Amino acid sequence: MSMPAHRYSELHTIPFYECNVNNRISIPMLINILILASEHQNEKLGVDQLYLIDKYGIGWVVTSYSIHITELPRKDSVVKMTTRGTSYNRYFAFREFWLHDQDGNELVKVESIWVLMNEKTRKITAIDDDVITPYQSEKVRRVPRLPRPGRIEPEDQMTSKEYQVRWSDIDFNGHVNNSRYPEWMLDSLPMDFLDTHEPTNIDIRFENEVKYGNRVTSSVVVDSSDNDKIKTVHEIKSSDVLSASATIVWKENKAEGQD
Repeated sequence: MSMPAHRYSELHTIPFYECNVNNRISIPMLINILILASEHQNEKLGVDQLYLIDKYGIGWVVTSYSIHITELPRKDSVVKMTTRGTSYNRYFAFREFWLHDQDGNELVKVESIWVLMNEKTRKITAIDDDVITPYQSEKVRRVPRLPRPGRIEPEDQMTSKEYQVRWSDIDFNGHVNNSRYPEWMLDSLPMDFLDTHEPTNIDIRFENEVKYGNRVTSSVVVDSSDNDKIKTVHEIKSSDVLSASATIVWKENKAEGQD
């Protein structure tokens, strides 16, 4: 009988600077705090990013997220972040995250797929047992498949915006921080839409890394305009190469004070 995967939890208070105009945590910051929890788990287990780079010259890279949002927590609320490395096979690791409020209600559930990448060659490397053992992850033939985001077709009515990758967009590994992609994706939508809607589901997939100084184009297509379940399809491209894609399902915000 294998042990259940090692769970790690910590509490987090959401400051104003992690929030959007609606006083709820923004999607990029939601991703950042979850990654923070997994980094804290990595440190506690003795296999954090610096150790992996120094000892093996490798680092974890996320390839996709499936984010299910019941409710985005508000400014000043205290949330419990939980994560576990659930399962893995030779090349892919499956990690789950949860966000709960103080009464134990699930606010957000995230499933994610990760690979180990060689820092110099940027090639995917097999997952060494030494690196994964501390997580007590289950070794499986196949890790779960996450939903694939939709793609934009040439005939679709799309809106695009262009960005220059700034120094502040870059992570310690010399590539764009993952939370920047949803930032560019959301920014391609009109402000009045973003003010009055919030995501309930985000499937995002990272294809090719973007470096400092690249220009990226963020394009969006509104796939269905049914007000309760508006769906948007997003693509980030750099020199016509797909960097990331996503499908987001939206709901209308209730006005403040109606909750």
